[in-house]
Amino acid sequence: MKILEYHHMKEYSNMKIGGIAKELIIIEEKNEIIEALGERENIFLIGNGTNTLISDRELDKTFISLKELKGIKELGNNLVEVEAGFDFKEFIEYMAEKDYSGLENLAGIPGSVGGLVYMNGGAYGTEVFDCIKEIEVVDENKEIRRVKKEDLHFTYRKTEIQDRKWIVLSAVFEFGKGFDRDKVEEIMSKRNERHPLNLPNLGSTFKNPDGLFSAKLIIDAGVQGKKIGGAQVSMMHPNFIVNHGDAKFDDILGLIEIVKEKVKKNSGIELEEEIIIVRN
Repeated sequence: MKILEYHHMKEYSNMKIGGIAKELIIIEEKNEIIEALGERENIFLIGNGTNTLISDRELDKTFISLKELKGIKELGNNLVEVEAGFDFKEFIEYMAEKDYSGLENLAGIPGSVGGLVYMNGGAYGTEVFDCIKEIEVVDENKEIRRVKKEDLHFTYRKTEIQDRKWIVLSAVFEFGKGFDRDKVEEIMSKRNERHPLNLPNLGSTFKNPDGLFSAKLIIDAGVQGKKIGGAQVSMMHPNFIVNHGDAKFDDILGLIEIVKEKVKKNSGIELEEEIIIVRN
């Protein structure tokens, strides 16, 4: 376990915005997590930061990172246990190597396995929980335990894990056989064509309302391309907000509020953020 005091968090968010945290704790072994939690308050678990917007002010918070928990273990019968810090893109490559099938539609999603499990990440009609058998968590009583999928409540981009403020340590996946390389190539091509990957961003800013697409609602409301400071609603994909290099935390928040206001006025629909926003 490493404890870094007064640590700059800018590089821990894909938006490349972040202030000075009271401390950052990097967990190197699963059993260290209970000690790290201890009596500390105001804790935030930071994953790969691919969907996390961090305030650029001084942060009276303890950030805990599981990025060094990268273990992966074959359990037999197409079951694989993966620790929370394992990079999800590398996990897709592992599936290809082992000829496993089930999560190909999620190819190219940035983030850690733990992060995607936490929010039930997904794409193109597939969710990570489609292939989950059980998870290992630190619960609200600061105890490590395993929970079967059938004992968990989860919906679109939402899980009981969030509501109970559990920490995901690992997950057991159950796969089919026959990795679909053509599907992965098709999806990666779509992502490269449609997403502004050349600029700092946090992926989809808003959840898609039932039966609708946030991107179209944003276009229809006339806010695609809107700028505040160094932040802009992307011209390539309007559900992405990008940082042109000098964007501030308040620039991003301002754009989010304008988009929500304009979409509500134009369509009557209240957009809900998919990204995670960290304030004091």
